[in-house]
Amino acid sequence: QVQLVESGGGLVQAGGSLRLSCAASGRTFSTYAMGWFRQAPGKEREFVASISWSSGYAFYAYFADSVQGRFFITRDRTIDAVYLQMNSLKPEDTAVYYCAAGRLPASSWSGGAALDYWGEGTLVTVSS
Repeated sequence: QVQLVESGGGLVQAGGSLRLSCAASGRTFSTYAMGWFRQAPGKEREFVASISWSSGYAFYAYFADSVQGRFFITRDRTIDAVYLQMNSLKPEDTAVYYCAAGRLPASSWSGGAALDYWGEGTLVTVSS
């Protein structure tokens, strides 16, 4: 059974940092792009960041304008994990963060197209 399991969410003050992790299992994701979406209360789910797959050591990352320069995404292809380092957090970053994986190129994720696998989400709350 394919699973994406997020962890690392929690409560943090504005200006603080959190690191989200996503562990994938049930199949190999070495040729899948991986990334993160979020959904704030009363809002639609939105793209946060994505990272390409690679047969070498060069990965390409893409970010929503709202998190560019504050969030960073990395992946460990040896264990099929993806991470989201979130710095300078703002109250508007409060949301449930979802890990996703898909065959769609990472560069195309910002449009919100359907992806193959989703996690259950982890809540991030940023207090002012």
